[in-house]
Amino acid sequence: MKKMIFLMAMAIGMTFGVKAQTVGDQKLSEIKSPYIELREVGKFLSNKRWVKLDYGQKINQEEEAYIKDDKGKELEFNSVLDCVNQMKNYGYELFQVYVIVGEYGSYKYYVLKRTAN
Repeated sequence: MKKMIFLMAMAIGMTFGVKAQTVGDQKLSEIKSPYIELREVGKFLSNKRWVKLDYGQKINQEEEAYIKDDKGKELEFNSVLDCVNQMKNYGYELFQVYVIVGEYGSYKYYVLKRTAN
């Protein structure tokens, strides 16, 4: 009986504890693009990191590219590699990293490729 109660509690916890990560209005689990691109975004004098994801979607406002939780709040990551590791759960693996050097600094982009699942 205790095992059954424990299993039911676990199932309920998983059901309500799962967050639907999105970019724009698209769930990450529903993105089927063969390649996606990630870019880390940080604020000046802050340790917080966010990630912009581009899978070829139309972006009207810059904020639409941020990865967000089910409440529409930008997800914080430890680093962009934290996000790359999490994207493995969605069927992507690191394909290429490149840097663009601009007038105000350099920007590192991570290209991920969908694995054959």
